[in-house]
Amino acid sequence: MDDISNESKAVGLLQELGLKEYEARSFVALSRRPRGTAKEISEGSEVPRTRVYDAVRVLESKGLVEVQHSNPQQFRAVSVEEAVETLRAEYEDRIDSLCDALSGLEPAADGEAAETTHEVWTLSGAASIVARTGQLIEEADEEVVLVLGRESAFTEELAERLAAAHDRGVSVAVGTVSESLRERVSEQLPAVEVFVSGLDWLRRSGVTDDGTGISRLLLVDREAMLVSSFDATSDSREERAVFGRGFNNGLVAVVRRLMGTGLLGGLADGDRGSDGANGDDTGE
Repeated sequence: MDDISNESKAVGLLQELGLKEYEARSFVALSRRPRGTAKEISEGSEVPRTRVYDAVRVLESKGLVEVQHSNPQQFRAVSVEEAVETLRAEYEDRIDSLCDALSGLEPAADGEAAETTHEVWTLSGAASIVARTGQLIEEADEEVVLVLGRESAFTEELAERLAAAHDRGVSVAVGTVSESLRERVSEQLPAVEVFVSGLDWLRRSGVTDDGTGISRLLLVDREAMLVSSFDATSDSREERAVFGRGFNNGLVAVVRRLMGTGLLGGLADGDRGSDGANGDDTGE
């Protein structure tokens, strides 16, 4: 069963990396033997024999298969390590080309400057949320306050971003929902202020009464925020987030005051000094 599962997974991943189904199946079949003929590849991959030659020709052009011109012809897959490096290089080349193409696009003629005073967006999926979290931390000029609602939210990549922000003079404070997580963060970020969250609804293992789990709360320079959550009652636990910018953004102001009063006295004092004197945090 594991062999079938691995074979199916390998075929699927190869297709995601740009191979067509018959090419992926032929390569996986060849990877399981020292060498093989078109007949043997067909029998081991369920690829029609007449289509094996086309698939192998493409694999050869990509540097994934070697051909021995005997009678009948023999085919051999390159090593797993070589195949991975070849596919990685091709994938990175495509990403670089995509970046160049997108960066070179001209703005639409009717495009208008974005208004950020009340900018609020939603994000779905851990990858996009992690990327946006990292972007916000990299953009920080003065202050980053981050509360981690679950163990998995603290990664090596996040630690590196926070350390880099601290090294360039940004004030960084990290809150956690447990003492064990606080110790883990402190160990990796000894120069950063780390504390156990003072928000009761976060400290209950990051899960609220309605089953919503809080992954992270992020406040950057008191004018950009991100709050991500997941449904703890769902098997998928897909992460979703709300992201906002603008000091006068009402949602950002709520998060700013919540984190200021519930986490750090210094932040609360600063927040009252900048907002409270006016008695109006929404700018409306």
